[in-house]
Amino acid sequence: MRVLLVEDDAPVAAGVEAGLALSGFVVDNVTTLDAAKGALATINYDAVILDRRLPDGDGLTLLKHWRRSSVATPVLMLTARDAVASRVEGLQGGADDYLIKPFDLDELTARLQSLLRRTAGQVDHAIRYGSLALDPVTRSVTLEGEPVALLRRELMLLEALIRARGRILSADQLKDCLYGIDDEIESNALNVHIYQLRRKLGRNVIETVRGVGYRLGKYNSDATS
Repeated sequence: MRVLLVEDDAPVAAGVEAGLALSGFVVDNVTTLDAAKGALATINYDAVILDRRLPDGDGLTLLKHWRRSSVATPVLMLTARDAVASRVEGLQGGADDYLIKPFDLDELTARLQSLLRRTAGQVDHAIRYGSLALDPVTRSVTLEGEPVALLRRELMLLEALIRARGRILSADQLKDCLYGIDDEIESNALNVHIYQLRRKLGRNVIETVRGVGYRLGKYNSDATS
């Protein structure tokens, strides 16, 4: 899952990035409204964490612009203003949730995960595809009820494919789910992750659609390890 963090306080941004990375999120941090507008226009983010007080204005102004432009990306708004009227203003302006600074990182993560579940219409934590289940909260995977150990980016790749529900995702779309703007990506990195998932979950778990991309294939238990 890829998140846009709009926060100009460097220590806060670094803490949020590090904490969310442990929960399997890829986080891109920008520090101004203008940069946020450009980022959301070019990258398909799963959610936005938006501070209200930014160097070039109020984050709520940008949020209202997004909503008027039919941008439906879920937004979790951060603010140092604890007045009820301020929170109501943010929610009425289009925020999906609100968190007051200073906040606990575990609460931020939990609220973000809950927001994404609500957006996807999920009731419980786990996302499923046949006998394959992934819990984004515990970062655990089971196949036919049996636990499977995955590395962080293997799990992120699997999550992106499950959430796609059989849709084809291009190589670039999958890389966007795994890497941030500043990450260095080796040319064969995606192929390595796909190979490892096939080895652990079965050779048919990911289907290659030649010249187009990849999608989740038929789940089975023919894993070799």
